[in-house]
Amino acid sequence: MDSQLLLVLSLLGVCVALFVANKPRMDVVGILAMTLLPLTGLLSVPEALAGFSDPNVILIAALFVVGEGLVRTGIANRIGDFLLHHAKGSETRLLVLLMGAVALLGSLMSSTGVVAIFIPVVLGVAERQRLSPSRLMMPLSIAALISGMLTLVGTAPNLVADSALQHAGLGGFGFFSFTPLGAAVLVSGIGYMLVARRWLNPGVDADKPRRSRRNLMDFVRDYRLAEREMRVRVGANSPLTGQTLQQLGSRRRSMANIVAIERTRGSRKELIEPRSDSQICAGDVLLVDFPEALGENRDPRLAELDLEPLPLRGRYFTDQSRDLGMAEVLLPPDSELAGRSVLETAFRSKYQLNVIGLRRAQQAHKGGVLDEPLRAGDVLLVIGRWKNIRELQKRKHDFLVLSLPAEIDRVAPADNRAPQALLSLAVMILLMITGWVPNAIAALLGCLLMGLTRCVTLESAYKSIQWPSLILIVGMMPFSTALQKTGGVELAVDGLLHVFGQAEPRLLLAALFAVTAVIGLFVSNTATAVLMAPIALQVAQTLGLSPQPFVMTVAIASSAAFMTPVSSPVNTLVLVPGKYRFGDFVRIGVPLTLLVLLLTVLLIPWLLPLRQCSAAQLSEHYPLWKGRLEGS
Repeated sequence: MDSQLLLVLSLLGVCVALFVANKPRMDVVGILAMTLLPLTGLLSVPEALAGFSDPNVILIAALFVVGEGLVRTGIANRIGDFLLHHAKGSETRLLVLLMGAVALLGSLMSSTGVVAIFIPVVLGVAERQRLSPSRLMMPLSIAALISGMLTLVGTAPNLVADSALQHAGLGGFGFFSFTPLGAAVLVSGIGYMLVARRWLNPGVDADKPRRSRRNLMDFVRDYRLAEREMRVRVGANSPLTGQTLQQLGSRRRSMANIVAIERTRGSRKELIEPRSDSQICAGDVLLVDFPEALGENRDPRLAELDLEPLPLRGRYFTDQSRDLGMAEVLLPPDSELAGRSVLETAFRSKYQLNVIGLRRAQQAHKGGVLDEPLRAGDVLLVIGRWKNIRELQKRKHDFLVLSLPAEIDRVAPADNRAPQALLSLAVMILLMITGWVPNAIAALLGCLLMGLTRCVTLESAYKSIQWPSLILIVGMMPFSTALQKTGGVELAVDGLLHVFGQAEPRLLLAALFAVTAVIGLFVSNTATAVLMAPIALQVAQTLGLSPQPFVMTVAIASSAAFMTPVSSPVNTLVLVPGKYRFGDFVRIGVPLTLLVLLLTVLLIPWLLPLRQCSAAQLSEHYPLWKGRLEGS
């Protein structure tokens, strides 16, 4: 073995050992690899740093920004709502729906892009379902990798394989040539993950999640808000109909707070913030806070006002957390509110927020707080739209915002721009599918559209990029060049031909799959396909066999990069949010790779002939090929 090749393999082995040990961090290992390869003379500095100019790295970074646009405009939440609604509380249904949706979308666009878009969706779903992200992140990456096996444009290795056949003067693959095998792999992969998810390491703190901030339910408990809330529908004959909140004057008489108004417009429900000039309409649903219990007088009073009590969907309106938020604010000594009550300061009219709780000397005030004279040092609990709460943070002379609940992280600050975000995403996907521009340019155009339509801000765009994942990908890319320069790949291929050159065709397919998958551990899937497709073609022609099954095997094996977190950018992206270790991918990925190998060996000879036959025979017995053959 050449000394340079031995040095490359040694460095690669050290990196893998550090990955397994999980010390230092994986992105630090990537930087070490990038530094040592030129120092040893194996690569030049431009070759070692070439990953920073790689289009795929730019593509991944840009797609993080597109994903951020979907989060900020609330689309990610809506996708999460769709998954949760149809999952109906079942983790099994949720996993099946997630993997199916990711695979379907990934069959039409970059699988890396799909993962970048779905990561915030999955994190939100996991939090709302109180699941560890590790239970869903691995299925996400596996579904994205399998999506490349569903269509010709699903992943770059498929196109590389198709190009190799056409350059050899043979009929290339059709758009759906991969679909039967890919569908079988997808169904098997979903079934496998339903069993294998129990092997995932949920992380050190998955069972006892730690929160740096309290959530809305903590506020409900601390301020004794339970059983003070009520949802009522205004009847057609209600005396409240047509009156404004100022005309009602109900707050001063009953100390009741109308926190928000739910109003139906066509098929859409909207939440209206209560203002003095807000008019009550028949059919409105009022979210009301009653600091003083109505007791036995509640039902007669509601009937008198033609108000129909409705069931609550969450403790103290926490089901409305996307629109309604809470915050604790402290009154400083020089606050203009000191010595005056909430009603006297016209707090709701001035700040568009309702005061629903008061803490004084660490004790929650009992009863109503609207007419209670405020003192410096009091802590008020306010409720209202998130945008108004954020505005309150700017009024530092009168208030100091002490704490915001954890739910604020899920708020979509640009939810009114969801149509623009969808349009930007659609333009990007269309450009990727049609191939009018390179994928990286399509993603950058998507970023620009997100920025121009104000779906993202410059600050949020930079924060959305997972820099550790990008550094790890860039750091491991030079190994591909080093292995090619030192002859490592050719050595593996020569061994394949020497051992399996005279073997039964199915066994040769299995060996070709295994070698391709192993090479794919250290080389990108596209580079693996570039290296192995011509070899598969040559092996088949040398043995007098049909090249198509062998070239398709290479394409499928190149996409079966399940075994390590660095074998595909898709795996690398879920590494940090899923809190995985190197061993988690080995434990889940190796059996799955063997399953895909078995399906490939069994199904490809059934889908495509192993023996050479004419175009007419191929068209007759394998109709998926008919369109391609007639055009070739």
